[in-house]
Amino acid sequence: MPPVCTLTLERTSLPQVKTSVTAQAGEQAVDEGEQAKSDEYSDVMSQQMGSALSYRHEKGINFADILDDLMVGSCLQTPEDVDRLADEQRVGSIVNLQEDTDMAFFDLDLSPIRERCMARGDVAHNRHPIRDFDPFDLRMRLEGAVQLVADQVKALEGSGKKVYIHCTAGLGRAPATALAYMYWCRGFSLQDAQETFYARRPCCPRIQSIRQATVDLLSEGSKLTPVTISLSRPFLATTLQIAGLDVGWGQHIDLEWNSKLHRYETTRSLPPGRYPYKFIMDGRWTYSADHPTFTEGDHTNNYVEVAAPSSDPAVVEMRERLLSENGQLTDSEREKLQAHFRV
Repeated sequence: MPPVCTLTLERTSLPQVKTSVTAQAGEQAVDEGEQAKSDEYSDVMSQQMGSALSYRHEKGINFADILDDLMVGSCLQTPEDVDRLADEQRVGSIVNLQEDTDMAFFDLDLSPIRERCMARGDVAHNRHPIRDFDPFDLRMRLEGAVQLVADQVKALEGSGKKVYIHCTAGLGRAPATALAYMYWCRGFSLQDAQETFYARRPCCPRIQSIRQATVDLLSEGSKLTPVTISLSRPFLATTLQIAGLDVGWGQHIDLEWNSKLHRYETTRSLPPGRYPYKFIMDGRWTYSADHPTFTEGDHTNNYVEVAAPSSDPAVVEMRERLLSENGQLTDSEREKLQAHFRV
């Protein structure tokens, strides 16, 4: 099974979440199908993110103010959600981070929502899909998501309106994007951004992806290096796959037979960083003692370390500092980021 993240949240200190629940006079029966899908999604989220948080799609949209001009929450489900955000919460722009498959899982139709935005004329609808539960995809797409948010905030400047960032549950991709925006564009340290955010909304964003994306922006960190993972002893398995690396734990990569080297292998192009992975043999998750391993909780995983392209001492110091838990940007690094995002 995949590992869990180690971020722990103090649930008791996070009460300030606004929730909209569709209700009529008397108690209504909740669709069992939606309940089942919420249960399934929450189970996967708990496993992939290592969090006890859950998402109840059948209860409608939920959200929280993060800054005066920034809100984060769950996905819009109906055109009426557009009206609620615009009329009651002063939202002037929506940034949707969902993929089509995310919306299909909950049978969401985006067309009526976008049509309502266009009909109103006072709410912009924007999309920047990021794969759910995938720290690598988040790392690679975070820059574009933050630029979109920065552009929308700038477009609404002086209007008193807010930008609303959402993914599906509003607990992973959307918080990570908001935190990165606060860190890169608004002068927060990453630690202060987390403290501010967690005081308003419980979540479990991939903080390490933000750190890695920060280093990528400030260096040549996004340069890709071909990395081959191989397995010579399949232990009579007929189906050999690998999970982790750059596709996350929710996807599986088939290993192909190399007749010249007499082994099963796959080659991925990866930026610098450490990438955990596991082999899947006939559906059974396992690790190989022939590859580097690390233990996290009850899980033992393999990993591959991709070295940074630069050996410049200043770049090495910057990488080590910003990838550490309490790493701080220098004044010149912050200026570089703000110039990059045109803020």
